[in-house]
Amino acid sequence: MPIQPVLTDDSAASRCPVGMDAVLQLLLESLPAGAALALCWRDWALGSGSCASDPRAPQLRRLAERALANDGGANSHADEPAHPRMQAHVWDSVDGSARIALAVHRGDPDEAVWPGWLPLAQALINSQLQASRADARVVSLEKSKRLQQALYEIADVAGADMEMQDMLRRVHAVVGSLMYAENCYIVQYDDQRRTVRFLYFADQNDPWNAGPEHEFGAEEMVNSMTFALLRHGQPLRGPSSVIRQKLGVVRDASHGPDSLDWLGVPMRRDDRVCGAIVVQSYDRPGCYADEDRALLGYVAQHILTALDRKHAHVELENRVESRTHELQRANRELQAEIMERKRSEKLQKALFRITELAITSDTLEHFYADVHVVVDGLLDARNFYIALLSDDAQMLQFPYSIDERDMMRKARRVSNGSTEYVIATGKPLLADRDGIDALGQQGVIVQHGPRSTSWLGVPLFRGDEVVGAVVVQSYDDDVRFTLHDQSLLTFVAHNIGIGLARQRAQENLRAAHAELEQRVEERTRELAQANTQLMAQISERLRAEQRLTHQATHDALTGLPNRPRLLDGLAAAIEQARQHEGASFAVIFLDLDRFKLVNDSMGHAAGDELLVEVSRRITTTAPPTALVSRLGGDEFAILLPCGEGSEDVREFAQRLLFVLGQHMWVGGRELFPSASIGIARWHARYRNGDELLRDADAAMYRAKEEGRDRYAMFDEEMREAAVQSLDLEADLRRAINHRDFVPYFQPITRLDDGQVVGYEALLRWQHERRGLLLPAEFISLGENSGLIEQVDWLLYEQVIEQVARGGEGYVSVNVSPRHFRSPDFADRLLGLCDKHGADTTRLRVEITEVALLDDAPRTLRMLRTLRQHGVLAQLDDFGTGFSALSYLHRFPISALKIDRSFIAGMGEDGRPESLALVRAILALASTLGIDTIAEGVETDEQRAALLELGCRFGQGYLLGRPAARIGGLVTA
Repeated sequence: MPIQPVLTDDSAASRCPVGMDAVLQLLLESLPAGAALALCWRDWALGSGSCASDPRAPQLRRLAERALANDGGANSHADEPAHPRMQAHVWDSVDGSARIALAVHRGDPDEAVWPGWLPLAQALINSQLQASRADARVVSLEKSKRLQQALYEIADVAGADMEMQDMLRRVHAVVGSLMYAENCYIVQYDDQRRTVRFLYFADQNDPWNAGPEHEFGAEEMVNSMTFALLRHGQPLRGPSSVIRQKLGVVRDASHGPDSLDWLGVPMRRDDRVCGAIVVQSYDRPGCYADEDRALLGYVAQHILTALDRKHAHVELENRVESRTHELQRANRELQAEIMERKRSEKLQKALFRITELAITSDTLEHFYADVHVVVDGLLDARNFYIALLSDDAQMLQFPYSIDERDMMRKARRVSNGSTEYVIATGKPLLADRDGIDALGQQGVIVQHGPRSTSWLGVPLFRGDEVVGAVVVQSYDDDVRFTLHDQSLLTFVAHNIGIGLARQRAQENLRAAHAELEQRVEERTRELAQANTQLMAQISERLRAEQRLTHQATHDALTGLPNRPRLLDGLAAAIEQARQHEGASFAVIFLDLDRFKLVNDSMGHAAGDELLVEVSRRITTTAPPTALVSRLGGDEFAILLPCGEGSEDVREFAQRLLFVLGQHMWVGGRELFPSASIGIARWHARYRNGDELLRDADAAMYRAKEEGRDRYAMFDEEMREAAVQSLDLEADLRRAINHRDFVPYFQPITRLDDGQVVGYEALLRWQHERRGLLLPAEFISLGENSGLIEQVDWLLYEQVIEQVARGGEGYVSVNVSPRHFRSPDFADRLLGLCDKHGADTTRLRVEITEVALLDDAPRTLRMLRTLRQHGVLAQLDDFGTGFSALSYLHRFPISALKIDRSFIAGMGEDGRPESLALVRAILALASTLGIDTIAEGVETDEQRAALLELGCRFGQGYLLGRPAARIGGLVTA
């Protein structure tokens, strides 16, 4: 009974292995009659399959399949079937690679057969599966070998030196060794431009073929399966009609006949489709399986790699060829450049040599000969000459000429020769014999001397002017000059012209040198005479310089050393005192008392006579080692060497005062001058002479304060006072920066009813350590340092800000005479009012008589300007100065403030003269229509007396004390 194999649809490997039916037949023959068998297996290499015999095989096969599906272990028995003689056995192969189920129908029972038969059956079946598995592995290895050989051959073809079509033809043969590929084509796709090129086309039924260089666009291949495959991007297999239906492509006969089986695989580079390979069959349906599709896809990528490699190789060859041509061209250019550079170097050396010859050649003849040698090294210059025009341009001279046939080229008048032609045109002339003859026939030139076969002349320039020519010529037919020689000789001629100019310049220089030597000799004699005169002038100048030096270091009136000379002496004395212990000295500062009175009353001539006499007395009294100097005006200083003690200095000062106090006659009057003397002794703390003079000056002022006509020694008390003054000045500057000055307002009232009509702003300093300071403690320091003006402006700004806030009555501020010396005082004060929006009619200025008389015209202009804007002026401390009626009439004064010294003398115990003076001031003010304000009203008696005299307004502690704000109750 033949065995019926059963096939599954899993794969080709699931077919019944070759020989398994024979094994089953052998096992069936060993069983009793009526027996039947069914075999099922599941193998990792062969897949699943089954074999059966007998019409009952379907039932047995199902029993075997159920047993194979059972999870029981090896050699297990399936559930007993309904038929008692059917039984299934399941087991695993020895290596575990397969699971097997055998279903048996015993037929006639023969129990003695079965125990030995089942192991035999298992062994035979295992052996057959193992053999089939080995056969399948051999087939797979053979396929892999063929594929590997095909890939190697493709790689060899890609690397071989053959044309593209030959390479693709070999690739086609390789693909044909793997599958049916009689009809095959390979396309290349450009997805950017959407074009296709058929690199290779082989077809038995389709004679169409396009050249590989022709590109087909998308519009030309609308119904092409190939173009649809490229757009689809995935492998396709099957009949042409099926594929067209799947891709939506219309049948187009122009794209070739339909095939029974068609396999196309796209070629990819990264994620981009860049081509495809297609094989097809017209007479064998279903000849391509999935295995062929996978194989062709694998081969397609290697074909793409081979194509890329071939294209790269072709492109590389093209680039190498192009680069080779470029290198050959560059090499030719480089060789030409090298040759040109060598010629340039040779020319450069020649030009350098000509330049060197222009300097080193001792004569023009030698220069010409050496230049000929240089030119002969550049071109054939056996026949060479230099022609030059004479200074009047009438003659053509040949200072140098070497010629084979014209040994003596003589000068000639300028004519129309070839040399003169070059000079006249200023351009080179290169001509052979025929060219010269042609120029001669045209009447342009006339041939002089032997005829040459080749003639070359270039002009010689001096600046922009043609002065000659350089000519070479040949009598040999083998020597022909070229344009290159013309360019060469032109360069040389330019340098020859420069060399000639230098040679001429050197000759002129030698002539000038000889002339110069002669003139130098003559000039030397003249200088000797002038030198004698100059020495006399130098002597006179030295005497004049000595006089000027004396004048620069001495006083013109008295002849005594001046301040710079004294400072030099003090510097030397300080240096000596530092280096030698015990070398002490003192500085005496002397100032004449009431010297200004002499100048004002007797005139400056008398004052000068007094100063001369005083300087004589000081000089005769001082020891010879002392340095007496006049510092300026009536101030003198003496540098007096002395011992350690102070007695000798005091004795000298006393003696000097006695001598100065003796009577003298000046301007017809007998005078008894006196002086105040300050003395400062050397101390190691002094750094320079200015500090010594400063302290001696401070001691002199102490002597003046103590009554004049005396001396004072600078001591630690004075030093401390000076330091305090410096500290106070520093504090004053810081206070200005910190705005520590504030106004205090003292009311001005009507005396009859006590009504406040105005306020006087008084200056106060809120000192950071000493508290509130009155002006008496710092005003003199501010005046001396010039800082009082800044302080005043700080006060003015605060007062104007207060006025801008509103209120009743006016506010007056004290104005120093210093402010009236500034031309912009009035404008600046009014500018502050505008800035803060203050009412100028509520602001008044208080001035002293000194301000009126210091610069009357300027003061008058300022007061009028202020009055025009509503700012009135009050005269402060009236009665203590000149009290002149003229300025009361001239200046716009609105009120007089009677000084407190007169008010203090009024009352019950008052002085009659004070009462009379106040009465007179009130009468004067009433006559002029000017208000009066009494200062310093401190008692009711003074107030009553003033009312009785007719004084309307007053100011003082009785009426109100200064307060920090207007209308406030805070007292100073």
